[in-house]
Amino acid sequence: MSSLLNIFLLLAVFTSHRGVTTEAAVEPVTDIYGQRLRTGTKYYILPVFRGRGGGLTMSKAENKTCPKSVIQERFEVSNGMPLTFSPSDKSRIIRVSTDLNFKFSATSIWNLDNVDEKTNQWFIGTCGVEGNPGRTTVGNWFKIDKYEDHYKIVFCPSVCDICKVMCRDIGVYVQDGMRRLGLSDVPLKVMFRRA
Repeated sequence: MSSLLNIFLLLAVFTSHRGVTTEAAVEPVTDIYGQRLRTGTKYYILPVFRGRGGGLTMSKAENKTCPKSVIQERFEVSNGMPLTFSPSDKSRIIRVSTDLNFKFSATSIWNLDNVDEKTNQWFIGTCGVEGNPGRTTVGNWFKIDKYEDHYKIVFCPSVCDICKVMCRDIGVYVQDGMRRLGLSDVPLKVMFRRA
């Protein structure tokens, strides 16, 4: 009887935990007007806090692995470049905590670049490949998570069951006056505006 009760309690805990996770995962990401983000629609990613740079864009990087890095514009009046999102599950609505490709243009998919030897920092590049979720593309998938009353971008792909990945927030790393995006303990708090 005791073992049957333990199994029941274990199932109850597991089921209730899954329910919380599933509920959070189905919540849609919304823009500054409360509209749901949609696959294929262009958006600007903007910082929530004013006076700390503008929207996200690309810039040449010293890194030879990927010639362009994802950066934050220096001035808040700059929106950056519009981008689209492609979820791994091909749904039309972008949802919190789902694997996404972030794409500036047809050939500029975000990826976690190799560690920078000068700074020992992991930066975000634009040499990723769209789609094909799995082991070979694990570095190309990011998530949008709730962060206080807005959002943050996270690298924590779940497109590969056998891969061990480091889960970290995406924040800003200032290098030679350039505000590069990379793995960070301090997330960049963001909002989305339709382009």
